[in-house]
Amino acid sequence: MVAENPGVEELLKKPLYVYDLPQELLTTLATKNDGQSITVAEDNLEATQENPDDTAQELAIATSTSCTLCKVSFLNVQEHRSHVRSDQHRYNLKAQLRGNPTLDEVEFNKAIGELDESISGSESSSGDEEEDGGQLVALLKRQAKISQVAEEADALPDRKKSTGKHPLFWFSSSLFPSNTSFGIYRALFSNIEQDEPRHLVDTLRKKQLVPVNAPRKAGQGGGEKPPVSTSPHIFMCMIGGGHFAAMLVSLAPEIHRGQGGVGERQARVIAHKTFHRYTTRRKQGGSQSASDAARGAAHSAGSTLRRYNEAALEKEVRELLTDWKQMIDDAQFLFVRATGSTNRRILFGNYDGQVMKQNDPRIRGFPFSTRRATQAELMRCFKELTRVKVSQVDEAALAAAEAKQRQEASKPSTPRPQPQKPKLSKEEEAAILHTTQIQALIRRSKIPALMSYLSKNSIPSSFTFQPSDSQQNFRSPTLLHLASNLNSSSMVLALLTKADADPSAVNGEGRMPFELAGDRATRDAFRVARHELGESKWDWEASKVPPAISKADSDSRIERERKAAEEEESSRRKAEMDRLKKEDSARAASQEARRPAGRTLGAVEKTAQEKREEEMRGMTPEMRMRLERERRARAAEERMRRLQGN
Repeated sequence: MVAENPGVEELLKKPLYVYDLPQELLTTLATKNDGQSITVAEDNLEATQENPDDTAQELAIATSTSCTLCKVSFLNVQEHRSHVRSDQHRYNLKAQLRGNPTLDEVEFNKAIGELDESISGSESSSGDEEEDGGQLVALLKRQAKISQVAEEADALPDRKKSTGKHPLFWFSSSLFPSNTSFGIYRALFSNIEQDEPRHLVDTLRKKQLVPVNAPRKAGQGGGEKPPVSTSPHIFMCMIGGGHFAAMLVSLAPEIHRGQGGVGERQARVIAHKTFHRYTTRRKQGGSQSASDAARGAAHSAGSTLRRYNEAALEKEVRELLTDWKQMIDDAQFLFVRATGSTNRRILFGNYDGQVMKQNDPRIRGFPFSTRRATQAELMRCFKELTRVKVSQVDEAALAAAEAKQRQEASKPSTPRPQPQKPKLSKEEEAAILHTTQIQALIRRSKIPALMSYLSKNSIPSSFTFQPSDSQQNFRSPTLLHLASNLNSSSMVLALLTKADADPSAVNGEGRMPFELAGDRATRDAFRVARHELGESKWDWEASKVPPAISKADSDSRIERERKAAEEEESSRRKAEMDRLKKEDSARAASQEARRPAGRTLGAVEKTAQEKREEEMRGMTPEMRMRLERERRARAAEERMRRLQGN
């Protein structure tokens, strides 16, 4: 037993590294049954259960928290907090509020695989969060298609077959009790090694590497010179949403001497590089190329900039891969995450000097969830890949759960009686019909049609939407609540001044219509109504409405803000165009510098057409269109100057 041998107990106090295992553990390892699902119970590692809904895993001995919404279990509070900020959890929250089915991790990854850009991201600024939020909205808008995917997955006769092989190989050791297991990711073994599970232990012993001492002054990777290393290493890269991160990391651990001469093993990064370009359509999700393929090419300044950045990102990534070609060719494995056809084309598309091939047997996907492409995320993934998972599972509980599950599966299923819905009265049916019609008119801002509908059906402005227990009607029970929540300023003003809507009504949350307004125009509509109706009409102070303002003052302030926004946007576009012109000038100057000095004897002066063709050689169609537009604009400006001079 472990308790009887203090030396053995010390083995589990430090993280175990796949390529540097203790000799006493390595000599006693033996493989377990392939495909056996084990619950990971180590505090600092990520859980990798194949099916979190298994009753066997529920009975496993593990002190963990769980998310019932996403059907995932966690080992500690830190992992649970990280999951709450993940895209899967945020998506399932919104799907539940809309009455749509939630997706587990497998179904969610399958659903977002059809989107062109990754929506992963936890290390994000406010702008990045806005981008991720837009992509989540894009995914929610495709709920019908995703729901169909989920239903097809649920309809499969055997769910375990759809998940493929378990991502971990499990081993046991005679030094530890039978309920202690050690897991190593399948991706760290070649395809040939995976086909021979009986020789996995021998293969693992051959993978052991001797640690190296850290140099006194470690150089940083990703410089101008291509990286060079003779030790076994792997290549890791992620690309998505305009973010790219790549790293070459040695498999041999590096020993760093701390205080007192104590050696600490750390990963040795040979080279690393990150790029970021603005390529995704903010608040809308997806890349510009995907939008062009679906809707046709747009001609706005933002779309032109995104197309330019996509071409620049592709050029930078491929140049980096070319610089690292020798090290990539020598790498044992290539771990790649590229979401969407655009990103896969950047890495695996056919081009001169192509470095990575899609059919390379060394290519692996990350067998766990990943976040935004950063160097820190790549290092986290490397540690997760190369650490041994330690699990302690109650084998008796697992066997009892499996027996109970087989027993329940053998019993004939009896149909459950469906509860009958209570029959609605005529008044309730009429109220629901009026609710549907009124809400549709408010959403479409049909003010005359709404006033006519209320007058024709003798419906007061205090009418409450039915059914009152729905999520939407709970927050917006009245006409004025809904118009304010939708930020429809014209509808709010019409309801207050023409329909005598009460601004002091409260919703299920105890909030008044003014408190649901989300922009200044809607809030000003309440203040304008207060000015037009007078102070004696309603108790405006109790309704939380600020002091009254006139319609002219409100319009003038809105006009000033609109002009300020237009000037700011014009300045931003001018600065961006100046930057692009400087880049073009610098590119032309560099091309001119590479030409031989002076002209050879008998050389012929190139025509203007030949010069234009030479400048546009190698450009994408979008860059050519942009250059041609700039030329035409300069020519028009020159003509205007000449006319003014005359």
